Amino acid sequence: MPTAIVTGQPVPGSSLADDLGSLGFEVRTAADVGETEALLAAVPADRRVAIVDARFMGHVHALRLGLTDPRFPVSALPGAVSVQPEARRALIRATARANSAAVDAGGSRTAVDRGTLADRLAVSLDADGEQVHRPELGSLVAVTPGDPQSRQAAREAIAGVDEEAVRLRSAVKARDGFVTTFLVSPYSKYIARWCARRGLTPNQVTTASLVTALIAAACAATGTRGGFVAAGVLLIASFVLDCTDGQLARYSLQYSTLGAWLDATFDRAKEYAYYAGLALGAARGGDDVWALALGAMILQTCRHVVDFSFNEANHDATANTSPTASLSDRLDGLGWTVWLRRMIVLPIGERWAMIAVLTAVTTPRITFVVLLIGCAFAACYTTAGRLLRSLTRRAERTDRAAEALADLADSGPLAETVARGARRAVPSGTAPFAAAAGALLVVILAALFGASWITVGGAAGYAVLSGAAVARPLKGALDWLVPPFFRAAEYGVVLLLAADAEVNGALPAAFGLVAAVAYHHYDTVYRIRGNAGAPPHWLVRAALGHEGRTLVVAVLAALLTAEQFSVSLTALAVAVAALVLVESIRYWVSAHRAGAPAVHDEGEPA
Repeated sequence: MPTAIVTGQPVPGSSLADDLGSLGFEVRTAADVGETEALLAAVPADRRVAIVDARFMGHVHALRLGLTDPRFPVSALPGAVSVQPEARRALIRATARANSAAVDAGGSRTAVDRGTLADRLAVSLDADGEQVHRPELGSLVAVTPGDPQSRQAAREAIAGVDEEAVRLRSAVKARDGFVTTFLVSPYSKYIARWCARRGLTPNQVTTASLVTALIAAACAATGTRGGFVAAGVLLIASFVLDCTDGQLARYSLQYSTLGAWLDATFDRAKEYAYYAGLALGAARGGDDVWALALGAMILQTCRHVVDFSFNEANHDATANTSPTASLSDRLDGLGWTVWLRRMIVLPIGERWAMIAVLTAVTTPRITFVVLLIGCAFAACYTTAGRLLRSLTRRAERTDRAAEALADLADSGPLAETVARGARRAVPSGTAPFAAAAGALLVVILAALFGASWITVGGAAGYAVLSGAAVARPLKGALDWLVPPFFRAAEYGVVLLLAADAEVNGALPAAFGLVAAVAYHHYDTVYRIRGNAGAPPHWLVRAALGHEGRTLVVAVLAALLTAEQFSVSLTALAVAVAALVLVESIRYWVSAHRAGAPAVHDEGEPA
């Protein structure tokens, strides 16, 4: 249980203690700085501690925002400061200095003056290098009035704000797609409040969303019109729950490392499981669309890795002053263009709505064809914009950005060996061209020659060029293209060779293999976003890296019969899935139990 230390003389009629208690705090009181220091030392080291001025007046949600948000080690608002266990030592030092200063000022240890103790501690923590989060309160009130007239004015200000309405508005993501903003969030936020009042957690809602999507996939797999209609309805219901879990997290400030991982990975699992359900349903009707399903998953995954790589490459860069960025900013000034640009990139809300409607009223083949066309257009639009921004912007890439791109590259032992030998021979600035050349080489040969030793030679050449691409730190203007080229090459070769086998089961097995590898790549992204670094090096080596897996698939296709190749793809998919899933689940669960900093992504819709 967190502890709140209320400092200063009690104010008659104040509800501060009750407000803090409603937020789960154990409330203790201190008359002066010395008592505050003593009480602080007595609080167990694993607890969050808040120091609040006794004169504080404000909305309960203002206290919630300032004192309970698990994402920030130190947070403050007027008259209150809160620290998590990792910042306790800094708070103890700051309190000791405040106590000494009070004694030196004349032997008085009075905690309250025109600048409250909590405010002085927040300033001191900031000066010591602690990053103090100060939440945007908007119309919410948080003040420490020092006289009756000011207190009356504060009461009137508090009464003049509908706190619950503000809390509901803040539960909705600030930036989202058109469908989510106008067709889902207006009512899903009330579902989030209903869940909060019944003690449900965001992780439980996330799991419910996954289960709903899996049922939708099962309905699609029936291959009947009724099943397709039910699948479309359930997919929309799953998306509503997907919006609800984030809104519940914001409404009740229930952020967690585990929750961020579940939300992100389940989104991908839901969508790709639904693709598989559609393909199974089509097969029941005599239409084989597994190649289209796999192509849709590959295209969507490559779109995501373009976004991830570009964002990581520019994570620490200064503001973009390129002409492209300036044009984008001017377009954002025109209200209608904002929503148009958000819709044409097919974020998750628009994409799932389109898939649901097409599933209900058309066929799986039409659904996949329209999805591929829409995602291809969106990919061209977003990638072109990122290319223009990169070419017209002058910015130094940081070591952190280069390391993140190297992690996203997922280079295995073969590429690493080549990189070590070629480090001095490879000119700087050639990384994206080497990656593109390798990707084109192996994909073109796989398309032309299928399961042959020529394709194996192309895969070997791809491994060499992949090593050359990562031989130098990825700090060039276009080096963020390296991971997307690698993803497109590996996934594309699996698709082409499975399609070339022309036997039942080859493409579903390829779908499973790409899904397992894609999970590994998404997991890498979410670890980097959570400031946990990439997966352990042994895991990347054990999974052979992108170039190793590509070479293995090419060799298996050349050595084995079509039926044997299908079985080998299934075995490889199971092996990769078991390897990456066990390590991923072990890491995220242990990180959650160890109290890793909470993460909540408010970035672009996926």
